[in-house]
Formats: sequence, C-alpha cells, structure tokens
Amino acid sequence: MAQVDLNCDMGESFGVYQLGSDMQIMPLVSSANIACGFHAGDPSVMRKTLETAVSQNVAVGAHPGLPDLVGFGRRNMQISAQEAYDMVVYQVGALLGFARTTGIALHHVKPHGALYNMAAKDKALACAIARAVKDIDPLLVLYGLAGSELIRAGKEVGLKVASEVFADRTYQADGSLTPRTQPNALLQSDDEAVQQVLTMVTEKRVKAVTGEWVSLDADTICIHGDGVHAFSFATKVREALLQAGVEIKTM
Repeated sequence: MAQVDLNCDMGESFGVYQLGSDMQIMPLVSSANIACGFHAGDPSVMRKTLETAVSQNVAVGAHPGLPDLVGFGRRNMQISAQEAYDMVVYQVGALLGFARTTGIALHHVKPHGALYNMAAKDKALACAIARAVKDIDPLLVLYGLAGSELIRAGKEVGLKVASEVFADRTYQADGSLTPRTQPNALLQSDDEAVQQVLTMVTEKRVKAVTGEWVSLDADTICIHGDGVHAFSFATKVREALLQAGVEIKTM
C-alpha cells in the first residue's frame, strides 16, 4: 500500500493558548510542525501544542523561522550561513527541551516561510541548516521542498529527508512555490487541493501555473494551519487519500 505523511504547521499563536484550529486539525494529520518562537509561538504555546500532539499520537517536529514576528517569518532577510545555523540550533533546542519534559521525542525539523524558501535555492543556507539538524540529532528527519537544495543538503550530510509538497500552494515551472505576493499563490477550493494532492502522490508530478508538468517526489504533504481553508483542506485531503488506498503515516 502506498503511504504518505500529512503534516501541518501548528502552535503559531501567542499568549493564552486557544486550541482552535490546531485541536480540530491535529487528529487529521500524522505530524505537526511546531513554531519555536521566532516567527510565531511562545513557551506556553509550544508546551501546550506538544501536549495536544501527544494526546492525538501525532509526531512532532520543530518549525524554526526567521526572527520576524511582524512579518510572520515570511519576509526574506539577509543572513549568513552561520546565522542560519545558529538560529536553527537555538529554536530546535528550545522545542527539544519542552519535548523532553512532555515525554515525546522530536521526529523532524522543517524550516518555516522565508527561511524554507531561501534554503530551497541557496546551497550555503541549505547546508548550514542541514548541518545544524545533524549536529543536534542525526536521527531527526529534515523536511524540505521536493527537489530543493535543502533536500540535497540533507542527503549529503547523511540525514533522512522528506520531500515535501503542498496541498494549498501553487507551483512554478522550476518546482518552486509561487510567491505569496502573487495573486495565484494559494489554492482556494477543496476540489483543487484534493486533485493536486492526488496527482502529486499517485503520479509524482504537479501542474505549474504556467501549464508545464513538474516531476517531484511526495513523502509528506503540508497544509498550512493558518490558512483560511486549513480544516476543510485537511479533512478532504485525508478522505481522498484514504479512498485512493493511500495510507497516512509518519515517515
């Protein structure tokens, strides 16, 4: 039976934790990427999101981003490879501490937003992030955009990698995600998201906004927890995968 991981970015709130969409979505996914405080989240939110994941038997990973709370970590910043390394170590270390007190092991690391997209194309940043993850724990899985420099860097340092595809984003002809500054960056309907996911998982390809077909591997599917259609997409995508005979399972 074919299988794929279904992940969601979570814990991206502050102050008094409102389970909200996280509590709704958590039972539908197999892994959760938890914000570590730089782009979103705070200590209490990190702890409570981990506790929610434990209660639903969902694998957890660190979701480190750029230090940009106002821009939600989605604005590019000029950083060196060493700064990228330090940011990842700092943030993953913070979540790792809470994970140990919660009694759950960290499963993976997935960079967030601009850091993720920068590392998809910038080999130096990708190598720094991969090295940081390995130095923390060589058993951690590195999640990165399918076909990206981050996936290549993870393989080069000996990490297990998960090629990630997106249920709620459109693609460019080079396999990159359409920038959020463009009006067609996000998919808006359940049917579009389901069709894109099924094609990526069963045919290992995706149709770019320009009409070309792009080949890719799909080990894990992301649904953005902050998206307007997050719960609906998670529900419909999960149902469609199961109906297609695809098992939803953490790597």
